[in-house]
Amino acid sequence: MFGIEPGLFNDDRLARALDAIAPHLEHGAGTVGARAIAEFGIDVSRLHWDMTSMSVHGAYPAEGQDEDVPVIGYGHPKDQCIDLKQVQAGLAVCADGGIPVHVRIFDGSAAEVSQVVGAMKEMKDLRTMAGTRDFLMVADSKLVPYSNVAALLTAGVQFIAPAPAAQVKDEVYAALDLTRATTVDWVPGRDAGKAAAQRESYRVLEDIHTLKGARKSDPELTVRRILVHSTANAAGQQAARDTA
Repeated sequence: MFGIEPGLFNDDRLARALDAIAPHLEHGAGTVGARAIAEFGIDVSRLHWDMTSMSVHGAYPAEGQDEDVPVIGYGHPKDQCIDLKQVQAGLAVCADGGIPVHVRIFDGSAAEVSQVVGAMKEMKDLRTMAGTRDFLMVADSKLVPYSNVAALLTAGVQFIAPAPAAQVKDEVYAALDLTRATTVDWVPGRDAGKAAAQRESYRVLEDIHTLKGARKSDPELTVRRILVHSTANAAGQQAARDTA
């Protein structure tokens, strides 16, 4: 198709090409993301961020790797292959079509909770390029540790993430009064064809959640917390208790 000899497409040439691209990878990817946002009017006011791991087979000794790029090493793999080394990737997609607009590669041993702040700053740069004033970051519970929340509040970034179960004490749930909860006007897609009485329903309460730092000098942080009651979840837990 391109008039190139097939024999030239080999492992060595691919490796050399990747080595040449590596120093310019973040700039290149960022430029493509910014251009796509500008060309197609992609809405980046809400970005969904998550990390994953990719396990590799081989020794990959640390002394043989380039320290200027993410290092392959042992970590906490998502595929549970703890005997294999890994590299990690973080990906941000827009709510508008789920289009990937930002990606970063991390060391295999990098702690997921410590990567959020750096990613947030870079995604804010994308937001700035797009001329978007409001910005909502959506992520999993790795977003909620004290250091991350402190950085998000300082930067004025709105965010939403599930609070880790360990941060919500049992007595909080036990003291909830469902008669004061607000019923959510939303029906899951899987229940759309069911009668009203058979649909899963949700009720919500809002309170204030306080986070404390590891040091006494760390200021207390307060954020809004939404507590959700699901009838389907409650029924499932009731069935599990009955079985037990």
